[in-house]
Amino acid sequence: MKIEGQAALVTGGGSGLGEATARELARLGAKVAVLDVNLEGAQRVASDIGGIGLKCDVTDTASVQAAIDAAAAAHGPARILMNIAGIGTAKRVVQKDGSAAPLDDFARVINVNLIGTYNASRLFAAACAKLNALEDGERGVMLFTASVAAFDGQVGQQAYSASKGGLVGMTLPMARDLAQHGIRVCTIAPGLFSTPLMRQLPEPVQASLAASIPFPPRLGKPEEFAALAAHIVTNTHLNGEVIRLDGALRMAPR
Repeated sequence: MKIEGQAALVTGGGSGLGEATARELARLGAKVAVLDVNLEGAQRVASDIGGIGLKCDVTDTASVQAAIDAAAAAHGPARILMNIAGIGTAKRVVQKDGSAAPLDDFARVINVNLIGTYNASRLFAAACAKLNALEDGERGVMLFTASVAAFDGQVGQQAYSASKGGLVGMTLPMARDLAQHGIRVCTIAPGLFSTPLMRQLPEPVQASLAASIPFPPRLGKPEEFAALAAHIVTNTHLNGEVIRLDGALRMAPR
């Protein structure tokens, strides 16, 4: 699919990997709707790239549908969905005081990262399936954002790893399901990237994490994630695939 002129939705587009992806799609000529639970962040990015910024809570069906409808009114129906919204937490199963980890914490991460991604994807797919087919019979493409934690999660990452592992497991069946409608599905599993969350860590910690990456021995750049996301859109034969973007990193237990 050619990106130029297409309408695109980017969840979590108000910062980090989502912001970089929104900027890259806009640079390549897409009409981008920046969706984020943080409206201020979404509007900041949107104003820079000539897009539209919309408040969107991926766990809330009414919120997602309203954002899709508003974006369609502004740009036309979207053919590109970048699912990048997500949260993380670290909790040991047995806490220091001997109590069990709170179930609500686990459920919240699953709800945002896994169920939220499915929620946005199903609503996007239902609208996209009604559009006229393009070259190769393609109607749309969607991206999931997993993590290397889906494969080698660290101590305390039960919720995060489970949510990202769920996205990995959902990729192929979703691609097979939506093949009849000409909608492709791929997943990127990033490693350690220089995002606002990462930059909150002390410099020595960031340097230590970067040194653990075989090559290049540095944190990933959000622009590198965005470049791969854009390539997935343009390469029609990429479908049902999970791509690690991690500099050959394999995470240690802790």
